[in-house]
Amino acid sequence: MIPPALRERLRAILGPSGLVEETTDLAPKLKDHRGRYVGRTPLALRPASTEALAAAMALLHAEGIAMVPQGGNTGLVGGATPDESGDQVLILTERMRAIRALDPAGDTITVEAGCTLAEVQAAAESIDRLYPVSLASQGSCTIGGNLSTNAGGVQVLRYGNTREQVLGLEVVLPDGRIWNGLRALRKDNTGYDLKQVFIGAEGTLGIITAAVLRLWPRPRARAVAFCAVPDVEAAVTLLARLRTAAGEALTAFELMPEMGLSFVLRYLPGSHRPLATVSPWYVLAEIAAQRDDPAPLLESALEAAMEDGLVQDATIAASESQALALWSLRESMSDAQKPEGASLKHDVSIPVPAIAQFVAEATAAVATRDAGVRLVCFGHVGDGNLHFNLSQPIGVEPSAFLARTAEFAEIIHDLVHAHQGSISAEHGLGRLKLDEITRYHSEVELDLKRRIKTAIDPRGLMNPGKLVKP
Repeated sequence: MIPPALRERLRAILGPSGLVEETTDLAPKLKDHRGRYVGRTPLALRPASTEALAAAMALLHAEGIAMVPQGGNTGLVGGATPDESGDQVLILTERMRAIRALDPAGDTITVEAGCTLAEVQAAAESIDRLYPVSLASQGSCTIGGNLSTNAGGVQVLRYGNTREQVLGLEVVLPDGRIWNGLRALRKDNTGYDLKQVFIGAEGTLGIITAAVLRLWPRPRARAVAFCAVPDVEAAVTLLARLRTAAGEALTAFELMPEMGLSFVLRYLPGSHRPLATVSPWYVLAEIAAQRDDPAPLLESALEAAMEDGLVQDATIAASESQALALWSLRESMSDAQKPEGASLKHDVSIPVPAIAQFVAEATAAVATRDAGVRLVCFGHVGDGNLHFNLSQPIGVEPSAFLARTAEFAEIIHDLVHAHQGSISAEHGLGRLKLDEITRYHSEVELDLKRRIKTAIDPRGLMNPGKLVKP
């Protein structure tokens, strides 16, 4: 429990809106996005500035009280949820949402951690620029959360992960000290790149409060195609064809299965099947250009692919509304699994040349264990990221299927490891995969991570029980 005197000192630092204490107000913050974890906390802090946060963290650190940062609470691995002990204080960044600077000449934007991704995208668009990280949750996920998990999304193929958009950071360390690394430099060859230590660290080393982000020229035109392909191998071959034809203009390349598409068509209002052809697999591809309309290039490449049997049928969006409708089929795929019952989600990455073999092996392994499992494997084939999701067999109790989480995770993740992949492509480890990662990382790698954690957070007060095991 937080002693009354400490509570009052925190209130004095943070102001009248700086503490969340009522049970009803805290409840939504204590349950993770997927409902796997429900934690407890004596209170949550809502700082409005980096300086206020730093002063509050210094107090908590001196008292040995653990801290759990939380942004939009859209994470999928329990990384922003306090544990069940009730001993951890939640720190919310929702009041820290200023756009500190917009620099069209330098193509940068400086933002605070509580800004939503959508707000940053809109600010970039206001100066005719693009912030390219794009996620289904962009209306509610925050930049601080994106940075802490190194968020990916659908445009990684062209622009890279969140990590590759960052030029500088401001971070409050566990003891309340502030590291001001808000440098808008493309070149800074002065030793260790400290910002990269905090990106993807899931709040276990400190709390990111602001960032200098790269901006890009905004595309003037795009072409979006939905294609039926006979198998995953054809999809991977088509990816190579389109990259050759379009180069860096190929912005996205997404794989979708018929099972997942059928779920979306069943539950997404106003959706319809984009092709007459029903195929086991589909590809959604986008080419974006600065000048000329990319549709003729995409059409020509797809015609050649059809002649070679890589594509069975295809359509290219004739308008922006049609493009958005095609994208909604992909972006709704995860949510469309919910009405079908429990699902086991596996966010993995595989070297692109091995994707087809992995999907074949993993599909067969799952079917051998339970032929009734419905596979919904989709994702960002362009960067090797697959969401290898399993929907429960029809007629099975959801709780019974969820009880097999570890069983199926071991099957799938062992195959991922055999193909030199990663068991977490973009969601992070959080609490969900904390134990599991020890099966796949070498002792040297685990030891290095523990040493970094101990060096920056020797008392283990930052987001304990996540990402790094003691």
